[in-house]
Amino acid sequence: MKAFPLPEANPAELGFAAAPLARLDALITRHIAEGRYPGAQIALARRGRLVLCKTYGDASLAPSRQAARDDTLWLLFSNTKILTMAAIWSLIEEGAISINDPVAEYIPEFAARGKGAITLFQLATHQAGFPSANVSREAWADHARMRADVCDFSLEWTPGSRVHYHGRSAHFTLAMVIEAVTGRDYRDEIRDRVIAPLGLGDELFVGVPEKHHGRCADIHGPEGSEVPGENTAAFRAAGLPGSGGYGTARAMAAFYQMMLGGGRLNDVRLFSPRLVDFVTRDFTGDRGDDGMAGISMHRGLGPHSRGLQPLIRGLGSLAHPACFGHGGVGSSYCWGDPASGVSFAYVTNFVAPDPWHSARLDRISNLVHAAID
Repeated sequence: MKAFPLPEANPAELGFAAAPLARLDALITRHIAEGRYPGAQIALARRGRLVLCKTYGDASLAPSRQAARDDTLWLLFSNTKILTMAAIWSLIEEGAISINDPVAEYIPEFAARGKGAITLFQLATHQAGFPSANVSREAWADHARMRADVCDFSLEWTPGSRVHYHGRSAHFTLAMVIEAVTGRDYRDEIRDRVIAPLGLGDELFVGVPEKHHGRCADIHGPEGSEVPGENTAAFRAAGLPGSGGYGTARAMAAFYQMMLGGGRLNDVRLFSPRLVDFVTRDFTGDRGDDGMAGISMHRGLGPHSRGLQPLIRGLGSLAHPACFGHGGVGSSYCWGDPASGVSFAYVTNFVAPDPWHSARLDRISNLVHAAID
């Protein structure tokens, strides 16, 4: 196995105060003891070095409890969107596509049902007009069916007129654009363009190979609730482009270190600094996101940023306005802070409801921000 791309370092050596990090550890330990979620993992990095990586609790509860390990793969849910978008970014830098291109330029039949003018930009910023659309389960393993399902999506409102989080639909569409442009499975493109070059091929997956399924933590939720993911081989292998990736916390912290490094991690130049500046820009400003309780999410082309509003999801109230990242439904958040060079990943295996979920994310991220000198 290759060495992990982030060498380890002492937190104090890289400017982290000990007391807030001790409080972070105590908070997560208490959550586990209280039964808030079975397991969790965190990772903290700065200046290309890993200063903290810790695993808590259990990966699965039935038929018997299995302790989580440092190599456990956690369901990333919508953190996956960043990885899918990174393949789109790569195609932009190659000159294969432009962000303002209509989807129908690459998938002509997508123009059906009034969708002919929808652009890649509108998809990436959750303004495409079909937030509730989804593909059939049969399409997970049949991408011709997936493409047909995407082309059959119906508009719910005029594209560009609203910001409303597209939980699955936008990134299914973007995945089909990747396949149309490259002629290859979008999962292979994400792996070969993004994950493998960064040296994360054993810790980050969009479509988990069968030999690694035993490393995947089960996903859980409140009794009687409908959890958006499932603990099946079919789901793990499918690699749904907006919600089905699996990975370790330290792999996500390394990905954000690349972003903070202007597209470079160690000797690997994955993107140009200007590309990173572009995709982390705030394109939606103070417009509220109707799918996020009206909160201004400050959408970039993949990640969202903190901005200056009093409310924000996941990144922490104390975050620098330029801090950017993404979360996974009821379970996780990963982010990078350009002001300090710090990246942080927090993943769990339980889909917790609001308001508790958002409140705990704010506390957890704020403890990290409080530790930064």
